[in-house]
Amino acid sequence: MLVVNKKWTLEKFLEVRKEVLASWPTGSDPLLDLDTAIETLKKVPPYKNFAAKLVEAKKQGRTLIQPRAGVALLNEHIDLMRHLEKAGADFLPATIDSYTRHNRYQEAEEGIRVSQREGRSMLNGFPAVNHGVKACKEVLDSVNLPVQARHGTPDGRLLAEITHAAGWTSNEGGGISYNLPYAKNISIADSIYYWQYCDRLVGFYEDHGIHINREPFGPLTGTLVPPSIAIAIGIIEALLAAEQGVKNITVGYGQCGNVIQDVASIQMLQELTDEYLKKNNYEVFVTTVFHQWMGGFPQDEAKAAGLIAMASTVAALAGATKMITKTPYESIGVPTKEINAYGIRTSKMVVSLLKDQKMPSSAQLQIEKEQIRREVNSMLSTVYELGQGDLAQGTIKAFELGVIDVPFAPSKQNLNKVLPARDNEGCVRILEFGNLGMTPEIKEFHKAKLEERAKAEGRPITFQMTVDDIYAVSNGELIGRPAQTARR
Repeated sequence: MLVVNKKWTLEKFLEVRKEVLASWPTGSDPLLDLDTAIETLKKVPPYKNFAAKLVEAKKQGRTLIQPRAGVALLNEHIDLMRHLEKAGADFLPATIDSYTRHNRYQEAEEGIRVSQREGRSMLNGFPAVNHGVKACKEVLDSVNLPVQARHGTPDGRLLAEITHAAGWTSNEGGGISYNLPYAKNISIADSIYYWQYCDRLVGFYEDHGIHINREPFGPLTGTLVPPSIAIAIGIIEALLAAEQGVKNITVGYGQCGNVIQDVASIQMLQELTDEYLKKNNYEVFVTTVFHQWMGGFPQDEAKAAGLIAMASTVAALAGATKMITKTPYESIGVPTKEINAYGIRTSKMVVSLLKDQKMPSSAQLQIEKEQIRREVNSMLSTVYELGQGDLAQGTIKAFELGVIDVPFAPSKQNLNKVLPARDNEGCVRILEFGNLGMTPEIKEFHKAKLEERAKAEGRPITFQMTVDDIYAVSNGELIGRPAQTARR
C-alpha cells in the first residue's frame, strides 16, 4: 500500500468506512449513519464544542485545564467526569483503556464484565468502542463541558467514528505520536493511513459546518525528548491532518524542565506550525497544549505538587492554550477522582494567578527559539527531500533511515540511535545524534553545551549522564549530577 499525502476522495473514504464499521458489533449502530451523526453534532451547544472553546480561550489569552481520567463502567465514568468538572476542569477526557487502544475489543468486553462483578474498574480507561455511541452520548449529555477521546491507538478509526457520532468534538493522536510510543510492530505507513481516515472523517464533518478539534500527542515517549524532535513531529501530523480537511488543531509539547527552553518550545510550536501550514496553503486554527511532567514523579506528595505547580507556571508564562494535568499520586498508581481533582485545583490556582503575565523576551529566550527553528527546519527539509515533496512518503523514509528518531521508543519502526542529556542549565540536548537530519553547526552547538556540563561536573560526556538525568526529577533534582558535584 502506497501512502501519500493526498486528501482521500469521498468515495474512498466511504468504501473503507464499510470495513471499519464492520470490525465490531457496535459499528452497526444506526446512530453511526452519517446524516444522523451530522444532526447529533449540530445539536452540540457551543459550550460543549471543543474547537469553539479553544478558539475563545486563545482570543482571551487564557490557559485552560484538562485532566486525564477514565474507568470501565459507564455510570462510574460519568460520576468521575462530573467530579472533575466540579473541581474546575475546562475540558473533560475519556482516557481509553489499553485493550481498546490495541483493538482488542473482546478482551475489553471481558474487562467490563469483570469490573461489574468486582464493583470497581478492572480496566485502565473507558472502553468507548464496546459501550457504543449511545453510551458515549450519555457521557456528554451528563456534563457541561466538551469531551475528548484520549488514548494511544495506532488504529483508532472505529473509536473516532463512535465518539464523534456521540458528539465528542475532539480526538487526540496521530500516525506517529500514537504509534511509536505505544506499539512495537505497526508500520509508520499503516498508522499514517489509519489516521488519514480519522482526519478525513473530521474533514467530512467540517464540510458540513461542524467544527472538530484534532490534537497530535506532543510528549511522545515523555522521557528527555529534545524539543525540536517533538515539534517537528507535531508539525508533520498537523500538515497530514490539514490535508484531509481538519481545520482546528492543537499541537502539544511535554515539559522538559528548563523554564526558558520550555517557554521557547511552546512559542515556537505555535509559530512554526502556523508557518508550515500557511506555506502549504492550509487555513487552520492552531492552538497549543502543554503536558505537565511525563517522566518519573517524586513519591513525596508535597514534592509532586511542587512539580505540578512548576509546570503550571511554565504553561501560563508560555501562553499555552491548554494544559494537561497530573496528580501528586503519579508515582503510586492510578489516581483516585479526589486526587485527580486536587491536581486540577492546584494547576488552576497557578494559571489563574499568572493569567495576566507572560514570559518577557530575553537574549537567552531568543537563542533557544532560534536554535529550535534551525533544528526543526533542518529535519523537515530533509523529510521533504526524502519524499520528493510528498510529506507522507518522506516521513515513512525518515523513520526508516533515522532522519527523525524518538528517544526510548518501543517501536521497531524507530531507529533508536538518538540519546539525549541535559546541559549545565538543565536544557535537554542531544548527546548521540544517530542519523538525525541535522547540520554540522547544530551538532556543534549541542556538543559545546554538553561539554560545559562535563567540565562543571568533572566527568566525560557519556551515556551515564542520560541515565542520571532520567532518574533526577523523581529524586527531587532536574539535572542528574554526580554526588560530589551535587554537594558543592
